[in-house]
Amino acid sequence: MTAQTISLLALITVSEATIGVFVKLTGGLIPIQTLNFYALSLAALLLFGFMPSITGKPLLFPRNNLKNTLLVGILIAAQISVFNYAMTLVPIANAVIFWSIAPFFTFIFSAVFLGEKARPGYMFIFVVALIGIATANPLKGGELAGNLVALGDGAVYAAMVTYLRYEGKSEAGNDIAWSMLVAAIVLLPSMLLFGPGDILRGIHYETVGVTVPVLLWVLGLGVVSTGFAYLGISMVLKTLDANVYALIDIIVSPLVASFFGYLVFGDVPSWGMVLGGAMLLGAGFWLTRETSRGMENRAVHPCQCA
Repeated sequence: MTAQTISLLALITVSEATIGVFVKLTGGLIPIQTLNFYALSLAALLLFGFMPSITGKPLLFPRNNLKNTLLVGILIAAQISVFNYAMTLVPIANAVIFWSIAPFFTFIFSAVFLGEKARPGYMFIFVVALIGIATANPLKGGELAGNLVALGDGAVYAAMVTYLRYEGKSEAGNDIAWSMLVAAIVLLPSMLLFGPGDILRGIHYETVGVTVPVLLWVLGLGVVSTGFAYLGISMVLKTLDANVYALIDIIVSPLVASFFGYLVFGDVPSWGMVLGGAMLLGAGFWLTRETSRGMENRAVHPCQCA
């Protein structure tokens, strides 16, 4: 792994980890459905602007890949919407830890729909994951709804990855820009149903004595957390085995996101969440490593929708 790839992975991790921060910093001034539309629209603009120079290919309309592009776009809209909604309900650590159930849903869906066979050792990994979930206790008090939404989002993400594997996707390409555009169009009705939000209103922060327009956090979510993350992943998947990226992302992104939650909002996870999260993340890492043997380039992310 080159220094350039490591640096890019670090930037991707940081950008992904800021999702919850930017969602929470909007302070509810923009309906989450509309905020998701803004984020995906800004991400699509970024991808359309930079993907041709990164891939060296023009952004031609994907006539021969239209069905896949549309379906991936719909799944991106669903996954990002559910994940960001979870961020409005629970601390960042909760959302990212319970979302990390995704590798287990991916394995289940792949076994059912793609005929992938389980090995005896997988049962032990699943037991570790279940103990981790029970220890983290998603059914706890006022965090029940958000925790369940985060778990559900793991299933949505897994469905997207399973579909990409079914279609035999294995490398990054320009169609992700079109899929992101489809995702933004899918969420366009949010503007009519929930309104544009108070996007020009300023939020005053007593600790630093400044007023910041909420628009800044909207730009951060769309450009940094979503657009740059997808752009960077498209780049890194050209030089790094897909499952190596997945192994790094499974462990590092939740940890960095949880740290940001503590740093910005003072969120301190309970010991049960810390211990259970460690078991769940470790089991997810283990399962991904085991199931990727001999299939190092198979799809792990919607950037592989070309």
